[in-house]
Amino acid sequence: MDNKKKDGPQADELAVSLDDLFSSISTMIKSELQGTNNHLELLEKMNMRVAEEYKGFGDLASGLRVFVEQLKCKSGNFNEYVEQIDNIEKQVTEFEAVVSMLDKYVTLLESRVQSVYQTKVHIPNQQ
Repeated sequence: MDNKKKDGPQADELAVSLDDLFSSISTMIKSELQGTNNHLELLEKMNMRVAEEYKGFGDLASGLRVFVEQLKCKSGNFNEYVEQIDNIEKQVTEFEAVVSMLDKYVTLLESRVQSVYQTKVHIPNQQ
């Protein structure tokens, strides 16, 4: 019986130690699970924030798509004007060529008139 009494306090100490051990392990596991849970909640919040931002980007992209479509319609209307401008430019180039030819012709005529005028002016003075 003496042995049992000795085992009794040791068994009680062992039971208390094991209880403390299991309580500590339980607390550690709960803390680990809480840390993991906190990480998951943080990831969820980050995902929601990114999703909101991407939604904003989607709205912006949609608005840009509409704007580009409007620009395409407007630029289609300008094609007619661009063709008219090209035709005018061609006509101006042709007109410049005609003006250049006329300028050369007028220069030639001026030189002939001056030549004839100088000849007539000098002839009466010599008599």
